[in-house]
Amino acid sequence: MSILRPLGLMTAAAMIFAAQTAAAETIRFWTTEEQPERLAKQQALAQEFEAKSGVAVEVIPVSETDLGKRATAAFAANDLPDVIYHTLQYVQPWAEAGILDIDANTEAVEELGLDTFAPGALAMADVDGDTAAVPVDGWTQMVVYRKDLFEAAGLSAPDSYADIVAAVEKLHNPPEIYGFVAATKIDENFMSQVLEHVLLANGATPMSADGIAGFEEQRLVEALEFYKTIAKASPPGELFWKQSRELYFAGKAAMIIWSPFILDELAGLRDSAPPTINDDPTSTELASKTGVVTTFAGPSNPDGAAWADIRYFGVTSSADTDNAIEFVKFSMTEGYGQTLSIAPEGKFPVRRGDDGNPDKYVDLWSTLPVGVDRKAPLTELYPPEVIDSIVTGLDSAQRWGVEEGQLSAASKVVNSQVINQITRRFIDDEISAAEAAKAINEELGKL
Repeated sequence: MSILRPLGLMTAAAMIFAAQTAAAETIRFWTTEEQPERLAKQQALAQEFEAKSGVAVEVIPVSETDLGKRATAAFAANDLPDVIYHTLQYVQPWAEAGILDIDANTEAVEELGLDTFAPGALAMADVDGDTAAVPVDGWTQMVVYRKDLFEAAGLSAPDSYADIVAAVEKLHNPPEIYGFVAATKIDENFMSQVLEHVLLANGATPMSADGIAGFEEQRLVEALEFYKTIAKASPPGELFWKQSRELYFAGKAAMIIWSPFILDELAGLRDSAPPTINDDPTSTELASKTGVVTTFAGPSNPDGAAWADIRYFGVTSSADTDNAIEFVKFSMTEGYGQTLSIAPEGKFPVRRGDDGNPDKYVDLWSTLPVGVDRKAPLTELYPPEVIDSIVTGLDSAQRWGVEEGQLSAASKVVNSQVINQITRRFIDDEISAAEAAKAINEELGKL
């Protein structure tokens, strides 16, 4: 009996230690990719990581609309998850608030290799020379254009204001075909997004390090005059993403501005949005005639810019740091194909490759199947130059307020829709470009 008693005590202690160890070897991962099919792919990724590392990952879906307040509440309760998959808008405020572990995220990026990432995606997460969150994937807004019509007319690709205007002048022939379909519906976020892209292309920003400062007049006037030109080459009415896609799909538009989520639809892979350029809704004809430009330039900004939406992994300040970093690194190396496969048409690889093969993950991504009702890899649908243009847009990716550390203030500008409203008055010939520029800056001053 004297022997059995300590043995029982040791067994209980061992059980407690084992339970503590098991608890320490589980990390929590919040993700906004909560649709069932996408969630299943992330759970499969977590299982692969556990099989390799012995560390379990609890994948927890969080609605994107709830993410900000849930993270704030969890931080206050000292109950943050170990890793959060999140949008660009949270990088700076969460870094400042202490929600993100900047040192851990910088370490992860450095171990993966700074030079393996798209420069624009890294720049957007820069905080005083460190990387506040790890870029995972992203997409850039695109000028989608009829490459066949451009080639037949001897036109250059639409990668500048001047080239786009030249194409409008040559191809605009309504109602047979419109030179452009520009966003003109002022209460749609689509117009805000397109306008920001156009203004960024000319180096026009309302932001400074101190907040909302208003636009430099010449850059703003040049952008407004360009936008009026493409709007005048569009059909009449209140236009947003719906009409631009419909008209392009019907062969009635030479150019539109759209997100890459159009790529599978262009190729006839989605029954809810089929191309109607011919009688076959599954035809790849329109895709074969389409080119894309992600970075275009205005006269005051010859380097141009691309409007981008980047997503990040954020190791938090409450994390089991070592295991969290290892999970992020696994998701960006062996598991990167699975990470991108969630929605390849909207998840461009911001990490291009590794030291052994600088194009490894771009090549892998281009073979991932896209589509809904039918699937095919992008390499079967688009030529190499289109794939290259899609990916390299992330090199010059920009958004208002990022460089200045004022992304939250920039969101106020966009959400106010002031620029949309006054631009529409200019398009409708109610005011001059100079009056529009003055009115925009006055209204922004009130914000």
